[in-house]
Amino acid sequence: MLWVLFLLAAWAVAGAACTRLCLAAVRAAGADADTGRDHELTLYEAAFLSGGPRRVADVTLVAMARRRRLLLAHTGWATVVDPRGRDEMERSVIGAIGPEGQSRIAPVRATAATADAVRGIADRLVRAGLAVPDSARTTVAAAVRQVRSAAGAVVALGVAALLTPAPPDLPRHLIALWFALPLALTLSCLAVARIEVHPYSRWASPAGRRLLGALTRNADGTADDRTYLTSVAVRGVHAIGEPDLRAAFTHGEAHD
Repeated sequence: MLWVLFLLAAWAVAGAACTRLCLAAVRAAGADADTGRDHELTLYEAAFLSGGPRRVADVTLVAMARRRRLLLAHTGWATVVDPRGRDEMERSVIGAIGPEGQSRIAPVRATAATADAVRGIADRLVRAGLAVPDSARTTVAAAVRQVRSAAGAVVALGVAALLTPAPPDLPRHLIALWFALPLALTLSCLAVARIEVHPYSRWASPAGRRLLGALTRNADGTADDRTYLTSVAVRGVHAIGEPDLRAAFTHGEAHD
């Protein structure tokens, strides 16, 4: 009856991992109800919810380039035209470029993404329930990894049970069937996590994703500068229409 001990261990591993994942998902979703309905996203907030700190830096660079306060060359260099930043993000970008007024775009993006201004945006969105806190995002991801490990452990324990002596009147396929139950539990949790929990691993909470969806729909059918920058904030630098400006970021990525 040694195989029963392996089965109990399989159930214990699978149950603990799936319980942790469920609790992590519930905590991540707990602050979502009726959150942020009256919040109007700024351009920087939309960028953060869509792509995180790096996206905020990108949309700042694009906005400054379109307003002729910054020159972004297709060779991957940024040059300051107007050294007076209009807000904290612009001042962070100018500071990242340095006192010489010229720098490669890649390090500017990286430095601006870690600026205090970006952390301030993140903190405001987390307090409003629109962004997922780092702790929640890490907890859910760790729980998913634990369930994956549990599935592997159940398979290993099942194989070990099949290799141990068993009563002659107990078919091997029946032992395998018993182990299929905890394996089915872990796999079903992973399937549900891929559908339901996956959004929590991103920057935006479900409430934040709803606001982003509304922002995108409201921008359809217009072609002003605000809409253009909103498109870049939501979709990234690949939404940039000008080939030379888009090439500036592509060239920068090649040197990251």
